Amino acid sequence: MVDLICCGAINWDINLFMAKLPRIGEEVLVSEIQRVSGGTAANVSVAAARILGPSRVAFIGALGDDEIADIQVSILEKEGVEVSGILRIPGEESGQAYITIGADGENEIHTYFGANLGINQDYLDDPDVKKLMEDAKVSVVMDPPMEVAGEFVERSAEYGSKVIWDPGVYADLGLETIGPVLNNVDYFILNHLEYENLLGTSDPVKVGSILGTERKAIKAIIKHGSEGCLLRDNSSDTTVHVRAVPLDSIGLSVVNTVGCGDAFIGAFAAAKVIGLDDVESLRRGCAAGSFNATRLETRGGPTAEELEDMLRKWNNAQ
Repeated sequence: MVDLICCGAINWDINLFMAKLPRIGEEVLVSEIQRVSGGTAANVSVAAARILGPSRVAFIGALGDDEIADIQVSILEKEGVEVSGILRIPGEESGQAYITIGADGENEIHTYFGANLGINQDYLDDPDVKKLMEDAKVSVVMDPPMEVAGEFVERSAEYGSKVIWDPGVYADLGLETIGPVLNNVDYFILNHLEYENLLGTSDPVKVGSILGTERKAIKAIIKHGSEGCLLRDNSSDTTVHVRAVPLDSIGLSVVNTVGCGDAFIGAFAAAKVIGLDDVESLRRGCAAGSFNATRLETRGGPTAEELEDMLRKWNNAQ
């Protein structure tokens, strides 16, 4: 039985590694090119599946009728992700992302959503998709079209699933647009810059107060990259700060920050599936994100064994 479902974007990533990111109008040499599977929701699916094991995580999204789609499905299956929730759209290209990555791990992402935009609310009535949603303990929403996000979140809540939402690029639509969806969200996740763009602040108390006007019980998670993350529980008037793994202290270094947020959410969601509390779930999320940063590949999240090893090293470094 599937315990965790992830709805949203799946892309084919073309990663361009270079010494530094270019300024406007500047040409820089590319030292390495990677062509790999990506997309926020698909990345979260894989990150969680590596921790929970085969057939416990499902991906719900859309692909085109091209060669990329065949490769994407095959990769997800090899990672142990259930793929019966994938829609194939005739005549459409699968989503793609072009990512430039500097030597310090910083990056810029340019995304063509393609088939990702072809999924609609009616698809949630598909028998296979409906069954996945009914069974799930935790539902993660990452970058589907807004109308799909709203419907998916509402149905997931009705089925009794814990709902985690990172709206990604759709956060730019503003609180007036995304606010109604928050009524059914348990954990709302953005990085600190995205919160500032959306709410005018990344201060956890202020974030909690603003989001609390939409849903009192919502918990805001604020990602701060190498500084870790904050969780604001407005209903209990508490803020928790979990720091990132000090990679230097355990002999590791950052090579690529692309996908770290997805690894964080995948590990956090997996921890909620097995019933861990918020603090321990955040620690596992931070450990997975930090682990991912030490890998070149976008999907560099740890297996269950690698995550436990990272947690042990982290504890010993404190």
